[in-house]
Amino acid sequence: MLLPRVLTALVGIPLMLYLVHAGGVAYGLFVTAISALCCYEYALMLRLGGRPVQFVPTVVLGAGLAACAALGGPLPLVLAAGAAAVVLVEMFTKEHSLDRVALTLFGAVFAGWMPAHLALIRDLRPHGEAFAFLTFAAVWAMDTAAYAAGRGFGRHSLAPVLSPKKTWEGAAAGFLAAIGVCLAFQKFKLHESVTPLQAVVIGVIIGSMGQLSDLAESMVKRDAGAKDSGALLPGHGGVFDRFDSYILCAPAVYYALSFK
Repeated sequence: MLLPRVLTALVGIPLMLYLVHAGGVAYGLFVTAISALCCYEYALMLRLGGRPVQFVPTVVLGAGLAACAALGGPLPLVLAAGAAAVVLVEMFTKEHSLDRVALTLFGAVFAGWMPAHLALIRDLRPHGEAFAFLTFAAVWAMDTAAYAAGRGFGRHSLAPVLSPKKTWEGAAAGFLAAIGVCLAFQKFKLHESVTPLQAVVIGVIIGSMGQLSDLAESMVKRDAGAKDSGALLPGHGGVFDRFDSYILCAPAVYYALSFK
């Protein structure tokens, strides 16, 4: 499993860094595609797990909401029209399932709109590029530290029902790693616009919300009876698995930076 993970990272990380630097339409399309794939894997997991969901509307509405964030668009119109369409589709089925309506709309927002805040972070002026790099770097450091510490000396389970392998020791290491990365960015890249205290606050947000995001996706997978969201990324599972840390984290970082 290690070799596929390394090879995927060697291809994926440089590509992502290039797109973050490029910004604009290229990065917007990338974020929209990621959100659409997350919605696809969410809907597929639920369908395979016997849970009610409108497959195509989940993907289309989720991608539409993501495009509003990443490329600009009439978000209220897309949300209202999408919600109406989901309800109308359900009215013409035999089951008239309110659960299916709820899980469809939840998936579009949770897997589509929420991670698309990565594009909004990149659009912040004048330091959007640096903030986007900071967010990715802090989450990568958090995930790596949490995994290494959990494997090395983790003893106390963090969420035994949702994710049995996660430990409090790993969570603490990931939390501190996120703060450390944010402080490093503040010192070497953002010292004119972010104070050390603000960097710590951003690190706390990433270190906590990033790991809660991971558990939130685990909750979805557990409900659907799935181990991984997919197999598109060798060694990493699905796109939803790889970007799960940003679901709650990206919106929290964006709004924190917007009002700092």
